Amino acid sequence: MTTGADIIAQKLHGAGCRHAFGIPGGEVLALMQALDQAGLKFVLVKHENAGGFMAEGGWHADGAPGVLLATLGPGAANAINVVANAWQDRVPLIFLTGCVDHGEAESYTHQVFDHQQLLRPIVKASFSARLSALDVMMEKALAITLDGQPGPVHIDVPIKVAETETAETWSPSFRSKPGASAPLAGPDLNTALELFKKAERPIAIAGVDAVNEEASQAITEFCRKFRIPLVTSYKGKGLLDENDPLALGGAGLSPKADGHLLPLINQSDCILSLGYDPIEMRINWRNPWPADAPVIDVTPVLRTHGMHEAAVTLRSIVGPALDALSKARDAASPSWPDGEPEAVRKNLSKAFAPEPAGWGPGTVFHVLRDVMPADTVATADSGAHRILVSQIWRCSGPRQMLQSSALCTMGCAVPLAMGHRLVDQTAPVIAFVGDAGLEMCLGELSTLRDLKIPVIICVLVDTSLALIELKQRNSQRPNVGVDFGETDFPAVARAYGGHGVWVDNAGELKKEAADALVRDGFTLLACRIAQRSYDGAF
Repeated sequence: MTTGADIIAQKLHGAGCRHAFGIPGGEVLALMQALDQAGLKFVLVKHENAGGFMAEGGWHADGAPGVLLATLGPGAANAINVVANAWQDRVPLIFLTGCVDHGEAESYTHQVFDHQQLLRPIVKASFSARLSALDVMMEKALAITLDGQPGPVHIDVPIKVAETETAETWSPSFRSKPGASAPLAGPDLNTALELFKKAERPIAIAGVDAVNEEASQAITEFCRKFRIPLVTSYKGKGLLDENDPLALGGAGLSPKADGHLLPLINQSDCILSLGYDPIEMRINWRNPWPADAPVIDVTPVLRTHGMHEAAVTLRSIVGPALDALSKARDAASPSWPDGEPEAVRKNLSKAFAPEPAGWGPGTVFHVLRDVMPADTVATADSGAHRILVSQIWRCSGPRQMLQSSALCTMGCAVPLAMGHRLVDQTAPVIAFVGDAGLEMCLGELSTLRDLKIPVIICVLVDTSLALIELKQRNSQRPNVGVDFGETDFPAVARAYGGHGVWVDNAGELKKEAADALVRDGFTLLACRIAQRSYDGAF
């Protein structure tokens, strides 16, 4: 006979899921067993937050929804941050929590609270599993997590539901596949075609929705055909190979980059917003153009952000919209005849060059970009280093720089790197993290040891919350609560079974990075930089 947990696990396997991450408790033992028997490898982590980010890293690698498992009470509560991240960063995540049976919950209160009430504001849906309705529940959960803008779905699984045998009729396959995009037509399309047809200085901005729609090839062909420069959000880096002369790189957090990009955008006579969700962007990108600017917004969902206006909205995924726009314009039509985008690209390259003194965070990122192969997947924790590396690090394809872009949470880079490398064992993976961010998830180095995967961790050591300290000074506030002592990270790495080394110059970094690429276990490169090294950098 089949248990309720078996149906849940087999439906996840039918949707392509091959890993589940989390920490067990007595209330999820049947779920863990069922996941294992269904062919989902359970990966034990040291904190549910890290488990969720590992699940996201795996999704970026193979396209299957991530699976996070937590027990009741503190297990569910520990995962709040990563579930909120999945909600804001558009990540499909199935979050399974164990719970006591409904009758017991009325009189047994130890560790018991309403998981669904806690999670509903930050999930696309929350289900309480019921026997005889598990197949339809899982169909709904998987469809919802993947539909439109992906996001987390929560499933609360009572112990009896997981453990009880059931004669429910069900299918191990996932049947609710997304439908095709509806054909574009009507006055909005005609307006968009006319705007694009007349444009002499078109520019495109693309973001997370374009990535999730796998629209890289369509955007690349479109931009190259009509010589259209492309700006992306940080999540959208690599939608067009950033070595391409038309690629102007990522934007959204760096005032220095905004100083070059926003004036160019405001010179445009046709701004194409291609799957661009401004949830990633900071205040400089609120109303970045006049209300009457010639903006064509291509979006799969209703935009209610209020960040900017659009002259016309095409409710579509990116590919069909670009096909329609392509028919309105001759590829030989001039685009930016005075070459302004080329000048901006050159100026951006100069603005984010290595430090003249020969050492600093910018030099670290340039050296590692030169050493690491083109297909390297980089992850970045939140902090000053993330803003700088996102401007310097060039991606040849999408999903080659992973980070928490909307929630901007710390503690994500290392588990993101781990999850990606676990699922895709072909591309090298490097995690960029500040010393404070690494302290948040040091325990996961033991998970990294146990998984035996060769992730490279580059930690920038300046014994300060550099971005917060910079904001304190800029607002003329005293230095409070941002400085701390230096941890011997190489020694910690060795204690956890990895290779750790201090790095103080570009030559050492180049050698150690090259060695790390051929090492079986993980490598931690502790790059010492001076405090206030990010002043004026971004």
